[in-house]
Amino acid sequence: MSMIPTAGPGASPSVNKRRRKIDAVSIASFIALVVTTFLMLLPLFFMVSTSLKSKKELLTFPPTFLPESWQWSNYREIFDTLNFGQMYMNSLIIGILTVVGTLFSSALAGYGFARYRGKGSNLWFMLMLSTMMLPYPAIMIPQFILFSKLNWIDTFLPLIVPAFFGSAYNIFLLRQFFTTLPDELFDAGRIDGCSEFRMWRQIALPLSGPALATVAIFAFIYSWNDLLTPVLYLSSSDKFTLPVGMSSFTSSRFRIPPWHLLMVASVLAMLPIVTLFAIAQKRFVEGIVLTGIK
Repeated sequence: MSMIPTAGPGASPSVNKRRRKIDAVSIASFIALVVTTFLMLLPLFFMVSTSLKSKKELLTFPPTFLPESWQWSNYREIFDTLNFGQMYMNSLIIGILTVVGTLFSSALAGYGFARYRGKGSNLWFMLMLSTMMLPYPAIMIPQFILFSKLNWIDTFLPLIVPAFFGSAYNIFLLRQFFTTLPDELFDAGRIDGCSEFRMWRQIALPLSGPALATVAIFAFIYSWNDLLTPVLYLSSSDKFTLPVGMSSFTSSRFRIPPWHLLMVASVLAMLPIVTLFAIAQKRFVEGIVLTGIK
């Protein structure tokens, strides 16, 4: 058995020198991580701090690090200034339905591309992937004309229905995961007389929790932060979503933008995404690994 020299009083000078070098690198890496974490969290800290300052304190120079007087009433004022609760609920409804539509359509299409090898299947898959190169402005006008002919303008339908037709990115992610499932599972299902839809529902989906969680988080974040589509299709103030309402803080409606209320809205808007990520963090990380996202 070979003996590995360890650092200590009895170790050779070269081993002690190498050990001290490793310790110095570890300490430097730890300090770099702490500094980077502090810099990353600094904007978040200022957002929360500004949301608790008075309007007068925001105009003082130099800016204060912490509020001189904690204005918790700002969180009540925003619901009085704007129809904030209605906007919040509109964004939640659209986000949840978008996630449902995205998961159903993308999982079904991804399963088809992963499990079936027919003539031209790769060509169709490449054509589907090529749609990712189309910028949204290229389809914005024809899509608007289509939805206007369907009388969907100023409704939630243009924001929800497209999710039920899948997206190339999410289909690709789920297809990558479905290809990792062993064929023996589906062969056993066919022997037991399962239909293809039943195998998708009872075999593929239960094994796809991490990948589905990843797609759900991506779909919700995209819908939650989307500003352009609601601006295009919604005109009634009672149908506005959260990004549309927050953008009004910097409009000409206010002579001086109420930055403290905008920060309050930002903090409240961040809560669903942080909560969703905290709940699905383990599944999300597993999905990132299994689908090969880099």
